[in-house]
Amino acid sequence: MLAAESEARVIPAPHYVGGRWLEDGPHRDRIGPFVKQPVSRSPVAGPTDVTAVRSRLSAYAGETRRSAPSSRAQVLERASALALEHRDAMARILALELGKPVKDGRGEIERVADTFAVCAAEARQIGGETLPVAGWARGVGNTAFTYRAPVGVALAVTPFNAPANLLAHKLGASFAAGNTTVVKAPPQAPASTAAVVALLLEAGMPTEAVQLLHGDGQVGAELCAAPEIGVISFTGSAATGDAVARAAGAKRLVLELGGNAATIVCDDADVAAAARVCARTGFSNSGQSCISVQRVYVHRSRFGEFLDAFTAEVAALSVGDPLDPGTDVGSMVDEDAAERVVQWSAEAVAAGARLLLGGERDGATAMPTVLAEPPDSAAVVVEEVFGALVAVMPFDDFTEVLERCNRSRYGLQAGLFTRDVDRVFTAWRDLEVGGLVVNGSSNFRLDHVPFGGVKDSGFGRESPRSMIEDYTVIKTLMMRGTSLWGERA
Repeated sequence: MLAAESEARVIPAPHYVGGRWLEDGPHRDRIGPFVKQPVSRSPVAGPTDVTAVRSRLSAYAGETRRSAPSSRAQVLERASALALEHRDAMARILALELGKPVKDGRGEIERVADTFAVCAAEARQIGGETLPVAGWARGVGNTAFTYRAPVGVALAVTPFNAPANLLAHKLGASFAAGNTTVVKAPPQAPASTAAVVALLLEAGMPTEAVQLLHGDGQVGAELCAAPEIGVISFTGSAATGDAVARAAGAKRLVLELGGNAATIVCDDADVAAAARVCARTGFSNSGQSCISVQRVYVHRSRFGEFLDAFTAEVAALSVGDPLDPGTDVGSMVDEDAAERVVQWSAEAVAAGARLLLGGERDGATAMPTVLAEPPDSAAVVVEEVFGALVAVMPFDDFTEVLERCNRSRYGLQAGLFTRDVDRVFTAWRDLEVGGLVVNGSSNFRLDHVPFGGVKDSGFGRESPRSMIEDYTVIKTLMMRGTSLWGERA
């Protein structure tokens, strides 16, 4: 089914409500940023659709929570295998809707397969514990147990930049925990999102375990405020995350709100390796990643050497058609996003930066842009660019560069190239980020390792194990007058 739909001229991306794919009502076409024509079509949810979803949630949650962890794990394992089977078809959808190069799209779907496999493994480990109540006088003669119970209903609000794998994290972990999940798809990636839901249904996910709606921010706000929703996982901008939190009220939240990632290259680093890695990870997905390399701080003694190597690596990247297997950098999500990169680059140059590469666009394709020595007040240093631009700046003192990194209001992830273990532990302790990658750039993630930020990058951690903790509640059973140890109060 997925393969056939991916070959359609305009790929249908229906709602999934009440166990049925629905295409009724007003529609929206997604214009592919590279091909500049409609590539997918989705219905636009309204209040009636939200009401239809909400009316089913309590009953569906009751059904999903009664499924055995082993059966949920088996579904997720089959979904993992199916993701690899449908990898090329799904990568093509990503390329059409988002301009993501197909080789990157295949990589994302391979991560979807890994994520579902990890979710399956974690589903088999959900349990509880026997509490040592008899260790205190008032507990003698009693027994207490805990287990992790599903929250009931989760809301997954996903972004456009990695719509398949980030949905796999949210929906896979929620299902592993025994919840029903409502998915609010990003308007830029309706077919990519529907494909992941279809994959899980093909693998045997019960119809009551998932609902999918397409729509705008108003639909998201209504779902966030719905009392049937017990936990919300949102990935997106800090401003939208703030709106989600206000709409949600007293609900559990997992918020991943972007970043302004820094990578530090010290004087003892392998500069050639650092330049190669930063070039590859600074412009993958046209820089549209919350941990994409945006700021590179290089020790002044190696600054010129790094700039030469880095610009050569970036210049060698292939820019073009995302459907071409040889393309490294495709288009951005739309022309407005590409224009922002051009404007911020020009503003930095006007403030004293040197433009070494790029600074222009072709439609939605922003040419890979390298700026040297922009002032610390420039938008390309202060704000989240989320585009095909990397700023490179010198530093003299390690303590000073850590402080410069920490001036950002974001704190998601950082990179560090050094052979000095003392610097590693100092940076791990003092950098205000959720994760540090050593001898790699900020843009590296393992899907089974906790991932998340501090400050305006949000809170909570996204990995299947961590998310299952957020998607479950600890329930305690207290047995008065009955002791496993045969004691009497």
